[in-house]
Amino acid sequence: MKSFSESYKDAGVDVTAGYKAVELMKQHVARTMTSGVLSGIGGFGGLFELDITNIKKPVLVSGTDGVGTKLKIAFLMDKHDTVGIDCVAMCVNDIICCGAKPQFFLDYIAVGKNYPEKVAKIVSGIADGCVMADCALVGGETAEMPGFYPVDEYDLAGFSVGVVDKDKILKPETQKPGDIMIGIKSSGVHSNGFSLVRKVFAVTESNLSRYETALGCTLGEALLTPTKIYVKPIMNLLDVCNVKAISHITGGGFYENMPRSLPNGISVKIERAAVDVLPIFKLIQETGNIPERDMFNTFNMGVGMTVVVDKNDVDKAIASIKASGEEAYVLGELTSSDEGVIIC
Repeated sequence: MKSFSESYKDAGVDVTAGYKAVELMKQHVARTMTSGVLSGIGGFGGLFELDITNIKKPVLVSGTDGVGTKLKIAFLMDKHDTVGIDCVAMCVNDIICCGAKPQFFLDYIAVGKNYPEKVAKIVSGIADGCVMADCALVGGETAEMPGFYPVDEYDLAGFSVGVVDKDKILKPETQKPGDIMIGIKSSGVHSNGFSLVRKVFAVTESNLSRYETALGCTLGEALLTPTKIYVKPIMNLLDVCNVKAISHITGGGFYENMPRSLPNGISVKIERAAVDVLPIFKLIQETGNIPERDMFNTFNMGVGMTVVVDKNDVDKAIASIKASGEEAYVLGELTSSDEGVIIC
């Protein structure tokens, strides 16, 4: 017999809605099961058996993040089946930057009111993201918090763990002048900079539904496009090429993220014309009259991830990324300097 408290329900927490949400999400969680999963959802902890075959010195790599104020767009559009992809992407795209392969993921959903069907839609997106990242959704938490969140709103965060052989952890210190930085195309704004986006467009239901010819879709559809997950292309690339460094281009754009993978005394020189800026960023800049440097210091501008390789490996690296279904091109060249990122 499942628990039930009329008093707790009167206070705004309906535990029976939680049970229903779990039942609805089980089918989505099942899609993410990998050979390492030893337990189903519902326990106090998710059990995962790590396969260290061919890994001499396993090192665990963890990452956690949320979706941020992009969720406000989802609320206004009443579309909740893709933000879970964003949540997974923001975690797994970070941990692959050292060469680690994601193994499992957990989510945390905090709601003002538990609408089981809505929670199940959120989890369906999380499951989609886990399938894209080839990692298992081993558990999570849905917390109903009346009076803390508005009844129609929620927050979403996640946590992922990956593994890498200690001897195969990327070594950014091996980078040198003349090495080439390759940019891998983003799908749009991803999950960063939405406080500025919302200010620029003063987002409402009506303007989100406005068709934008330059985008080929409505503004809302463009903004809610899920963050691209780069796990499989990067894992394939690591198998065929000596990758020296990887950067996930998130909040802080080019100027903050690229230097995080560069050693002291090394900068990257990027020709502005080489950057394939997506139409959504042109619209944001024009609408908000935003200086270009601020754009490159806030958004990914069409480059979701970068990798650095020796100039002799460029063609091989780009071919591998394209074979994985992603677009990639030479973005810049490393040079002796302490400036970090030089866009000229």
